[in-house]
Amino acid sequence: MEIYVTQSGDTLSKIAQQFQVTVEQIVNANELEDPDALVVGMALVIPTPDQQHIVQPGESLWQIAARYNVPLQSIIQVNFIRNPTMISPGTRLTIPPRKPVIDVNAYTLNPGEVGANEIHEVGPDLTYCMPFTYSFNEDGTLNEMDDTAIIRAAYEERVVPVLCLTNFSATETGTELAHALLTNPDVQNQLLTNLLAVMNNKGYAGINIDFENIQPSDRENYNQFLQRTIDRFHPEGYFVSTAVAPKVSSEQRGLLYEAHDYEAHGRIVDFVILMTYEWGNRFGPPQAISPITQIKRVLDYAITVIPRDKIFFGFQIYARDWRIPHVEGQEAETFSQQEAIRRAIEFGTAIQYDKETQSPFFQYTDHEGQQHEVWFEDARSAQAKFDLVKAYNLRGISYWVLGYPFPQNWLLLEDNFMIRKRI
Repeated sequence: MEIYVTQSGDTLSKIAQQFQVTVEQIVNANELEDPDALVVGMALVIPTPDQQHIVQPGESLWQIAARYNVPLQSIIQVNFIRNPTMISPGTRLTIPPRKPVIDVNAYTLNPGEVGANEIHEVGPDLTYCMPFTYSFNEDGTLNEMDDTAIIRAAYEERVVPVLCLTNFSATETGTELAHALLTNPDVQNQLLTNLLAVMNNKGYAGINIDFENIQPSDRENYNQFLQRTIDRFHPEGYFVSTAVAPKVSSEQRGLLYEAHDYEAHGRIVDFVILMTYEWGNRFGPPQAISPITQIKRVLDYAITVIPRDKIFFGFQIYARDWRIPHVEGQEAETFSQQEAIRRAIEFGTAIQYDKETQSPFFQYTDHEGQQHEVWFEDARSAQAKFDLVKAYNLRGISYWVLGYPFPQNWLLLEDNFMIRKRI
């Protein structure tokens, strides 16, 4: 893939001719609603030709992989080869570039068949999926969710389903609930017993514990709970992971941060998801949602206390629209990257790109005269994040959250990495 940023006077025909591709290829890759509607500053991904190889008589896939210095599995995967020992002379193979292999996770909010369809749409690009979410009560009982179709879709796509457990909701911070659990070993044991029963019954392969807003005084209690979970789950063949707030030091203050002990999580659990997003939150002022400058600070600290092969880079795939001037407590609208582009086109505003945060944004005035500022992700910002994953040699990427179309992301993800399949 190439990334091209539109300029004044550009048309898709002109761009297609420049890159020697068809207009249809550009339209399909970017899922453009109207090929004639472009705005200045719009980032497009341009498909580029793959390297090809014609199988010669007596030639094996192993020999071909060695010739091009790429993993054998990469050739098998990209060409959808079912039987690697039965490759016929004359077969035209696509030779993928040598790429790092990573794990990719995605959370999904939508239950039932809607969530299942989201898994099917991007299944080839996922290692894990985490239906959001299982909650619990003070007595250790679980509140189940409609996840059967999602788990079925996951296995059909060779994606590992992971049960996600949280202490909070849209209306509750979960601070008191976490305290009630973390200070009572009997309730913890009951909760773990209930979790194991659900996981065994439904086919989950592991758990992701996303406890937030924990009292700082419960920090060590949380660490002990994680160890207790490992001690119960590992003998049963289940892995344990956590999601943690984006910290830049062990001394960082605040309800979101203090009880998340990076060093302990890195030592105890199997992998850790860094929630490296939400600087531009719904109720704050308009700004980049996941600025590279802030993410680097988190990674620089994280790699000193968590093994790199346990770290997942958190990547948000939604956009936000703030009314300006910002009023404290006023909620921004959240939607997809595709909707952000649609609004830029509708209101004829050029898209700008903040090089410091590596994030696109624009301003517009709606039909009622209200001014807005939109921050979102595009091909450039996605590539910048992928480059960080490579530079820091991390285990993988975790997306929050499916349901917001972002076709460029998935094309670039495949262009940058080989996605590990664990089933």
